[in-house]
Amino acid sequence: MRTQVVIIGAGPAGLLLSHLLGLEGIDSVLLERQTAEYVQARIRAGILEAGTVELLRDVGVGARLDVEGMEHRGIHLQWPENRHHVDFAGLIGRSVTVYGQTEVTKDLMAAREKAGRPAYYSAADVTLHDVTDRPYVTFVDSSGAARRVDADVVVGCDGFHGPSRAAIPDLQVWERTYPFAWLGVLADVAPSTDELIYAWHPDGFAMHSMRSPRVSRFYLQVAPDENIAEWSDDRIWTALSARLGVAGWTLETGPITEKSVLPMRSFVTTPMRHGNLYLAGDAAHIVPPTGAKGLNLAVADVALLATALTASFRGNDELVSAYSETALRRVWRCTHFSWWMTSMLHRHGDDFDAQLQLSQLRRTVTSKAAATELAENYAGLPL
Repeated sequence: MRTQVVIIGAGPAGLLLSHLLGLEGIDSVLLERQTAEYVQARIRAGILEAGTVELLRDVGVGARLDVEGMEHRGIHLQWPENRHHVDFAGLIGRSVTVYGQTEVTKDLMAAREKAGRPAYYSAADVTLHDVTDRPYVTFVDSSGAARRVDADVVVGCDGFHGPSRAAIPDLQVWERTYPFAWLGVLADVAPSTDELIYAWHPDGFAMHSMRSPRVSRFYLQVAPDENIAEWSDDRIWTALSARLGVAGWTLETGPITEKSVLPMRSFVTTPMRHGNLYLAGDAAHIVPPTGAKGLNLAVADVALLATALTASFRGNDELVSAYSETALRRVWRCTHFSWWMTSMLHRHGDDFDAQLQLSQLRRTVTSKAAATELAENYAGLPL
């Protein structure tokens, strides 16, 4: 096969990049090691920044988002006997939208199918070749046939464990592994809150999120090596009720349909370009989920890259030459914000650290300047 862009990875980043390029008349082929059903069912992020929502609408994949997405003006910050609302809309005039990554993926898959662009799922042995000159990618398709795709450009949207990043020599890596993890829970129960609750508690962080008016998402701070088998449904609801509880408020419980332990780490690599190979999303950077940045940062990468590649195919290489440096400025801003939220809300030291965290929380909810800084970063910097 011959195409202009080979995109490795068919998560939201790869699907959106292909869609954006297609709108500009640029051909692409999508390769994904998992099945389409697996990709569509992956439980991941659920908060979309204002810029992400605007982009999805602008490129024609926001119809269902506008119907089913839940707009939130802000978040609640909480510590024992205190719950305070940070009003993003009132502070900066922007909001966020609750709409699961699974739903974004479905919308982008539907758009791709409608456009008739080629995609190969269950692709095995994906290997990149000659990325500094005339790149091509080899793989084995779902029928067991060996295939080759020649292209002008290869884009790795294949996550932390994909082959793309490994094709770049002499990478510089910054990494931090946090001494805690999240026990994530999906439950078939209506949310007990109008907007997300981020709770500091002596027993550890807790969060009340949601996926729809009928499905709630919860997180509990646990040890990185936590044995999930020891967390019965009753134990989970008891811990959530204790850590999220405030006077006059009740946590509604219901059937738990999914539970998993999520490690917490920060990871950034540079460069995000090597010859005709570009990285986007988790292939180049990972943030802890506390600041709701992972999916939105991947969207920002591909929005920037789609514009740069479009200009390059039309004869102007200025933006592709600057892609890595430009993208990394936003990556580090979001990495810092995610680290700050994570450090403020999780028990990770002694009681001295705990008092510093409580002081920061009080400052954030009583200072307009501090609250505005949180709002600007959480609701998202302009794309």
